[in-house]
Amino acid sequence: MVKVALGTWGLQKWFDGDFAPVIDLMRLADEKGIDQVSITDHVVMGEHVEKYPYGPFYNPLDFPWYEPISVPSAIAGVTKDIRLSTGILIAPLRPAVLLAKQLATLDVISRGRVDIGLGLGWQKEEYEAAGVPWEGRYARLEEQVRVCKLLWSQAPASFAGSSVGFDRIHAYPRPVQSGGIPIWFGLAPTEKNFTRIAQLGDGWLPMENDAEKLAPHIDNLRSAFRSIGRDPGKIAVRAVAPYVFRDDGKADLDRTLVKIPAMIQAGVTIVEFHPAWFTDGVRGFETILDAMTSIK
Repeated sequence: MVKVALGTWGLQKWFDGDFAPVIDLMRLADEKGIDQVSITDHVVMGEHVEKYPYGPFYNPLDFPWYEPISVPSAIAGVTKDIRLSTGILIAPLRPAVLLAKQLATLDVISRGRVDIGLGLGWQKEEYEAAGVPWEGRYARLEEQVRVCKLLWSQAPASFAGSSVGFDRIHAYPRPVQSGGIPIWFGLAPTEKNFTRIAQLGDGWLPMENDAEKLAPHIDNLRSAFRSIGRDPGKIAVRAVAPYVFRDDGKADLDRTLVKIPAMIQAGVTIVEFHPAWFTDGVRGFETILDAMTSIK
């Protein structure tokens, strides 16, 4: 059965830029049976948005990107069941041991509701501002995940890598989820990245949401899992719904929902919606939630 995720992007616009009421909206989403909430990450934004690799970058430079550990922590405090995720958290911008501690703490206070989405981002200026090398970011990401898994399961723990190293350290608390926190990667659909996901992760967050194009990528990801003896039936794939836009620039909910069965057939296990694309105010929020849960 497919699950549904709610993206928080742009919801502060409903409240004249105040993000605090968005946290309260998540209480209703939880009550309505929405499976997951996700938040997008940018630590800072450089001015060269023309380098965005997925088409025109439609967010202005003063668009607020809220910190993706703080927000889920606040949501955890007002909800009971909805799972907490990111799409994506730019992992290399954080020290590995700090990331492990942040995620473990979030998992503890949410009683095991974290599904973390990690990726690399696309803007070199963001890395430079954070004092992190742009070169070697893939290796840094891999080491971060290995460090997280190590600290979540062993003490004392030792690690020797190219970007992080330590000897006999102890890190608590640990995640409360059995087996640790599920880790999903927002990476391009290449053979090497699918191998990374199979070796280190539990799911994929593709940018592609055209079912016809997505299906062969998911088949390749399943093959990568099978090649190392992992069950491809347990792969999570979360993709944004393929919005169909009206002439006024808003997404048409009914016409978008028609496209969802093809996504499910392609192998998508979680369909993500951003309510801010469908309406300019909170009045239609409950209708959108009901439509989202209707596909489950």
